[in-house]
Amino acid sequence: MIAKIGKPGHKTRGVLNYLFGPGRANEHTDPHLVASWDGFAPDPGRDPDATLAQLATALDLRVKQADHKAPKSHVWHCSIRAAPEDRHLTDDEWATIACRVLNATGIAPAGDPDACRWVAVRHADDHIHIVATKVRGDLHPPRNWNDFLRADKELVAIEKEYGLRQVPRGDRTAAKSPTRAEQEKARRTGTARTSRERLRTIVRTAVSAATTTEELFRVIEGAGAQVDVQYFPSGDVRGYKVALTGDTNAQGEPVWFSGSTLAPDLSYPKIAERLAATDVTPSRQTEAPAWRRFTVAVDGMPDRIAHSEDETGQAHIAVLAEALDVLPLVAPADLRAQLLQAATVFERASRSRLRAEHQQVQATRRAVKAILAESAPKDGALLTVVLDALFLAVVAAQHWHQTRNHHQQAEAARQTSAHLRAAYQAAATEPLSALKHRGTRLAESLRRRQEFTLRRALPELAEQILAEPGWPALAATLDRAESAGHSAASLLTEATARRETETATSVSEVLTWRLHRLADLTAVTTGSSSASPPAAYRPTNSATSQQRRTR
Repeated sequence: MIAKIGKPGHKTRGVLNYLFGPGRANEHTDPHLVASWDGFAPDPGRDPDATLAQLATALDLRVKQADHKAPKSHVWHCSIRAAPEDRHLTDDEWATIACRVLNATGIAPAGDPDACRWVAVRHADDHIHIVATKVRGDLHPPRNWNDFLRADKELVAIEKEYGLRQVPRGDRTAAKSPTRAEQEKARRTGTARTSRERLRTIVRTAVSAATTTEELFRVIEGAGAQVDVQYFPSGDVRGYKVALTGDTNAQGEPVWFSGSTLAPDLSYPKIAERLAATDVTPSRQTEAPAWRRFTVAVDGMPDRIAHSEDETGQAHIAVLAEALDVLPLVAPADLRAQLLQAATVFERASRSRLRAEHQQVQATRRAVKAILAESAPKDGALLTVVLDALFLAVVAAQHWHQTRNHHQQAEAARQTSAHLRAAYQAAATEPLSALKHRGTRLAESLRRRQEFTLRRALPELAEQILAEPGWPALAATLDRAESAGHSAASLLTEATARRETETATSVSEVLTWRLHRLADLTAVTTGSSSASPPAAYRPTNSATSQQRRTR
């Protein structure tokens, strides 16, 4: 159950006209009062002798009595909506809920004869609207500070008592939702997403790719957006705002959004903090290829997220979001849609009220940015390994948020894992099929050797794994690992010790890719050292290929 409290208005009759009217799309049915301040307010919906004018006059009585002492914006408006799967609530139940919310917010404390006048209107099965005038009987304003949080806390209790769905609660770190006007404009122009949402994706991707503020603004402009940078008199950057090229208002002027209105972590100070913590030391010739470093960095995220201090854990989750943001830029075309969805959904999981200690994740952030300077991997197994590692990292982030009661972030991480699983399944089909084919062609002595190794290393899982379709692929992987000089039994023990396998739909597949990571069995094909600089990675303005890499 969700409460939405709008900005105070100054026209009581205007709000009532909407509530008792047909709605914007004739969605209002049977509008009527379910409760009021004294139980005797005129009901234009059910009483043929009652009018909207009478109801508005009754609500505004104390406003007129207070005269110039009354607040100019005196109309308090709150909507309360049940979840789609909740049972049908009766008018009496909605009346009780309205009274409890009014009491919690301080608009109409229970038993207070001087409480504000209010009505609760129902014009649909799943929600009500509460309208109150913010002048008490003593002609003073109510003490309704922090009303949204207090209403939300009361609704948590109501959900439990009424057996309703317990909606994940936020911590006020979510990005601002598009306004109705923005949604209508997107609908008129035939775009799937609003300008605010498209700009948010562009800026987030640019932050993940850039290493300096100059590079950041250059990448944003290359992605089809305008940038207006504001400076202090000293010449230092004070802030920035962005607009989609071609997106104008009625006066033909660009529709600007400041970074902080796109998302809390996209304000210039927050971006500058992240970029300042980016280690841009040139890679040494002896350093591992970028995709290998990226895989190792992602593979270690679950442990680092789980065992770090809160501020460092939050930083690891933030850099995990950056990894998800950049991956669609270099992924094969058939995987981009799912990866874009994963990155978009995980945006909500990327921040909380905990301050991220970005200095602690420099190496990981450098590994994320490094893959943009090399060609995408031609080995399908490597991409599958990366997606499997990212999936485990997102699951770890979900658990991290759950243990800290970050409900919305945990739910976003859960949804992200579903998109990553779909991308993983698509990417794994070809390399897994090749491994299975290789496994079925192993000599009988080698198959028996790998079966013996499995039974010795994992006696409690051996029978299950041997019965799975993925066993030949795992057998082939064990054979490759031994040929590379590794102990197959030790790898199996380490692979199962590092992560749980009880929730895996195919333990053999999980172990196959874990062994690839542990033994570095993927053949990586990278580009030359003269690859294009990060500025070339420019998301397009298309709604269907928002983050496509251009070469």
